[in-house]
Amino acid sequence: MSWLSEVFQKGGPFFIVNTFFLAIVIGLIVERSIYFLGRGHLNAKAFLEQLRKLLSANNVDRAKKLCDATTAPVARVAKAGLNRLHRGEAAVAQAMEETMTDTLPEVKTRIGALWSLANICTLIGLLGTITGLIRTFKAIGELSPQEQKEKLSQGISEAMYNTAFGLGIAVTCMIAHLILHQRSKTIQHDLDATQERVFNLLTIQTKPGGY
Repeated sequence: MSWLSEVFQKGGPFFIVNTFFLAIVIGLIVERSIYFLGRGHLNAKAFLEQLRKLLSANNVDRAKKLCDATTAPVARVAKAGLNRLHRGEAAVAQAMEETMTDTLPEVKTRIGALWSLANICTLIGLLGTITGLIRTFKAIGELSPQEQKEKLSQGISEAMYNTAFGLGIAVTCMIAHLILHQRSKTIQHDLDATQERVFNLLTIQTKPGGY
């Protein structure tokens, strides 16, 4: 761990600031990953097929229990429609639309912040680079040639550490943003498909004779 302590000493104050932002980035990525792999994860195609079979058998209660088995957005949209089945097509469509409106922000939340954090960390790294060089060149004028070399070496190290660290965090943010944004788009597509297919299934269910 001595090398880590040395890096922090050489990096200066802006390096420490970027370390704080790195902790935020890691926490955000972990939280969103847990959501997409856990509460937000559902095989929409398999879920809709199970739902279709249950509704074909006129088993609405089992269909509701299937939706209750998960808190995934797709299941919540389907359940909203099932709960309004007795009120007719218009009520079913309105219920699913309202649930979609409530669910989408949950899917997209905090992902856009990664892009902003990438820019912030890059700029903080550049600030650390510039301030390190300013302090170095300001100090070397009063030092002996040997001390000037040592001071210049320290200043360049601080500048490079800050630049590399800021860019490293920015790249991490951009890669995570790309992956998480794509995952949120997939869930949004599943929600749109679920809304349409469930509405069609429930429309048939509300008609005389059903299936």
